[in-house]
Amino acid sequence: MNYICSKCNTKIDVSTRKAKCDCGGLWKLDFKAPKFDLSLVDKSTWNIFRYRAFMPLEGEFWRDISLGEGLTPVIQFDEDVLLKMDYFMPTLSFKDRGAAVLIAHCKAIGVDSVVQDSSGNAGNSVAAYCGKAGIECEIFIPEGTTPKKIDMIKSHGAKVNVVPGGRDHCADVCRKKVDDEGKYYANHVYNPFFYEGTKTYIYEVYEQHGRIPENIFVPLGNGTLFIGVIKALEEFLDSGIINRMPNVIAVQSEYCDPFAQAVENKSRYPAKVTPKPTMAEGIAIGVPMRGEEILEYIYKYNIKVITAPENRILETRQALAAKGIYCEHTTAATYAAYLKYCELYGKTSDSLIPMCGAGLKSDH
Repeated sequence: MNYICSKCNTKIDVSTRKAKCDCGGLWKLDFKAPKFDLSLVDKSTWNIFRYRAFMPLEGEFWRDISLGEGLTPVIQFDEDVLLKMDYFMPTLSFKDRGAAVLIAHCKAIGVDSVVQDSSGNAGNSVAAYCGKAGIECEIFIPEGTTPKKIDMIKSHGAKVNVVPGGRDHCADVCRKKVDDEGKYYANHVYNPFFYEGTKTYIYEVYEQHGRIPENIFVPLGNGTLFIGVIKALEEFLDSGIINRMPNVIAVQSEYCDPFAQAVENKSRYPAKVTPKPTMAEGIAIGVPMRGEEILEYIYKYNIKVITAPENRILETRQALAAKGIYCEHTTAATYAAYLKYCELYGKTSDSLIPMCGAGLKSDH
């Protein structure tokens, strides 16, 4: 199996340790899943690898990597909203979907040490799965990351580096270590194996409900879940499961909105923004590395981009908690954006919203 450069189309075997192409382009996978069919789902496997027929897996390494991720319930929150409870995960966030697949790949190609940068959740997931796999792990996180996320990362045996400054600078520091020391970059943005895990979010919704909701709200920072959702929906279009793309709404923070500004200006490139401090730390990405790719999807499928009002994050978090849903601030921001969307466009029934992270991770 090969990677393909997103810029120059160079091909290279997926066993490479290169984080990106020599031209600077990020890797895509030269992989086409078979047409999705529930008969190919291994219903005796109780994790995301029940969908391994549609994944680019090498060998059986996933069997020793899985922590039981996935198969999270979809609940009816009210008459208009379905919540996919993805904080019911081993490390309390949806990032476990991608980390399980990525670390299974690392194990398959003999990687014994990785580095990664994260606002918290992805770092925690990678650290946990590296712990399970026996892979040395070092995580870079920006200052201001909630202490409970830092504690969780450390608990899995990973080394933690808290980097002064914002999320984008933290990524630069980590990538410098990758360049200087040749470390394997187990990153949820750069490595396309991660999206082969996050696409199972949609697989599960379909298996659980027998259909895809009309409106799908997705938080958008670096695009970890967004790209996975679009990949799965494209597979469903190709398989004839759906005959048109549902109404996908991407959610950004109003304090960090490079995609929202790009769409407003009809630009092919994310806008240059200076992120302001926001409670929605998980999507506070000022320089999204797959920005052009994400905007291609946005324009191709007429995806709306809406910003979450900062002053409504706490009230919506409290509203969710009052009905038994205790989520982190970034997750509450997606629900706040849904409420704003309804105010702008009217009652929006049959809406799916991901509960990406548990409240205890950002209890501040």
